[in-house]
Amino acid sequence: MPRVIRDTLVSVRELLLAWGPFILVGVALLVVAYWWLDPQPPKRVVLATGPERSAYDEFGKRYKAELARYGIEVVLKPTRGSFENRRLLRDAKREADFAFVQGGSSDADRTVDEDQAGTPLASLGSLFYEPVWVFYRSKSALDQISDLKGQRINVGARGSGTPGLVAKLLAANHLEREDFKRTNLDETPAVMALLGSELDATVLVTAPESPMVQMLLQTPNVRLLEFPQAEAYARRLPFLSTVLLPRGVADMARDVPRRDLQLVATTTSLVAREDAHPALVQLFLQAATRIHGRPGWLARAGAFPNSANAEFPLAKDAERYYRTGPPFLQRYLPFWLANLVDRMWVAIFSIVAVLIPLSRLLPPLYRFRVRSRVFRWYRQLRSIEDDIGERNRRELVEELDKLEARVKRISVPLSYADELYALRQHIDLVRIKLR
Repeated sequence: MPRVIRDTLVSVRELLLAWGPFILVGVALLVVAYWWLDPQPPKRVVLATGPERSAYDEFGKRYKAELARYGIEVVLKPTRGSFENRRLLRDAKREADFAFVQGGSSDADRTVDEDQAGTPLASLGSLFYEPVWVFYRSKSALDQISDLKGQRINVGARGSGTPGLVAKLLAANHLEREDFKRTNLDETPAVMALLGSELDATVLVTAPESPMVQMLLQTPNVRLLEFPQAEAYARRLPFLSTVLLPRGVADMARDVPRRDLQLVATTTSLVAREDAHPALVQLFLQAATRIHGRPGWLARAGAFPNSANAEFPLAKDAERYYRTGPPFLQRYLPFWLANLVDRMWVAIFSIVAVLIPLSRLLPPLYRFRVRSRVFRWYRQLRSIEDDIGERNRRELVEELDKLEARVKRISVPLSYADELYALRQHIDLVRIKLR
């Protein structure tokens, strides 16, 4: 092997030996930080939706398609509704990671402590309005809920959020359960019962996109109860908002409805377990903006998602999203890379801050390792010199020859060649002294 190449390889080897521990420490710290921060989100999450063919079910399918673009599998879990969704989120078995939860859907018969038992939850914000649709069959128009007293009313399926919300509306009107003939049918059977005159009224709390709502709005002999006291309801019940159903929004050709209608609406929130991965929170919020940010029957473009009307504490990453929008890097880099940098940059700068002072030790260490390849022979050379006159001259010459032969095989970087030539000169000096 040519000597130039051999010297270069020696230089590289010494650099690796000097820098090796430093690099290993840096890599070890990065591995620990990666494990601790867990920057990459799970590849599979469970989203609790609602009954099949409901608005929640339809929205769940859109979220599934949106997150599939980032390699995240969203498993949709059909449920009876918001109340069951709360239970699944709080369950220790982690039956759901995210869920749609209707405002005011807590059961009126349960205490606050019972409703908040289990895993803490966090809100990702409000997604859309869900008006309280009270459809009824009557020859004359009714003015308020109390006018339905004594009639057969469906208040929503058990496990959904509707019964709890209806109970709060009844309480606001000083009405008791006994004042109505209540049933707890699912949405579709309740609508069929209303059309078959088996019910006098049914309460639906769902988005305007619901096929049942759109059908009932255009069904003859079925009326929609207006809420002229909508503002009062919103003041008394904080989870409610006043909304206006514009004239002709359901069918402009048939002019349905024939006038603007004042309604009350709750807002549906996207709720997650408090320990939900921050990257998933960001992805769900970006998907929510694309899905719910368009104009609808009740809201203008860009009105949703938002951080208003949250019954649960707002997640920290959701708060940051509403304040600054999507992370800067995600606008220009692939999601996995942008998320990795966004989650790891603090750890990386911390590690660099620790390693910079240590790096000052590396140049002296490198010089010491290279020079030691030369200096370690001086002990033997000095021993030979000290033995002149005390030992047999022939033996000392043989030792000096062996030392010189070994020194000739030493390879050092060219920048340290002067050290090697100095050693050879000193060997010649001792040889002269021996003569």
